[in-house]
Amino acid sequence: MRIGRLAWLFFKVGSLNELQYRANFFIQLLQSAVSVGVALVVLALVYAQTPELNGWNESELMIVLGIQILLGGVIRTTIQPNMQRLMEEVRDGRLDFALTKPEDSQVLVSIRNVQIWRAVDVIAGAAVLAYGIDGLDASVGVGNMLLFLGLLLLGAVTIYCFWLVIATLAFWIVNVWEIIELFDGIYQAGRWPTSIFPGWLRFGVTFIFPLAFAITVPAEAITSRLDWSTVGIAVGFAVVLFVFTRWWWGFGLRRYSGASA
Repeated sequence: MRIGRLAWLFFKVGSLNELQYRANFFIQLLQSAVSVGVALVVLALVYAQTPELNGWNESELMIVLGIQILLGGVIRTTIQPNMQRLMEEVRDGRLDFALTKPEDSQVLVSIRNVQIWRAVDVIAGAAVLAYGIDGLDASVGVGNMLLFLGLLLLGAVTIYCFWLVIATLAFWIVNVWEIIELFDGIYQAGRWPTSIFPGWLRFGVTFIFPLAFAITVPAEAITSRLDWSTVGIAVGFAVVLFVFTRWWWGFGLRRYSGASA
């Protein structure tokens, strides 16, 4: 509850700061419209040539696309701004201000920044997702929907852990921006189910860049193609990654000297 109140406080402060620049909303709206429009056109071109892609029909692939856009909005609204600020503060020594606060340092550096206009992508992704679900041949049961929501939340936690592991490299590496840009490029592969990729690439986007657990697995849940062994692997991977992330954060802090050292 304390963490929730703290997150809500930072959200209000961040929102007030963002509301000073309302023109950013229209810029973000245009960017999102262009991005979603291009993605839908590409999808339409693919299915103009084939009725299905490795067993996925157009509505099912639209669900994958919707999840990818929605989760990308979550990343750019909350996760990415905080991780970028963390890397900047490690580099110039301003992280001291967060470490001296009477709160868990990992929690604090993960919730301080919010860019509310980026939430346009969350809404756009939800709309594409809903359209894809509406086009399914069979209705989505309550069980599948609950499983989907649980796995989507688990996927968001997995992506957060991945970002924090990368951002913590700033304690050793001066410039981590190239890795962040690499992730942004690979994230676009999340628009396609991992089952269409060759084995080596499927492994990479599952266990190195965990797009499969974050996007494809929730899509499989809502399209009734998910088996419980995959659910177990997804949960196990998320738990292991979360525990490793907590350890990795503490290990990185021991390498931080700060501006006051």
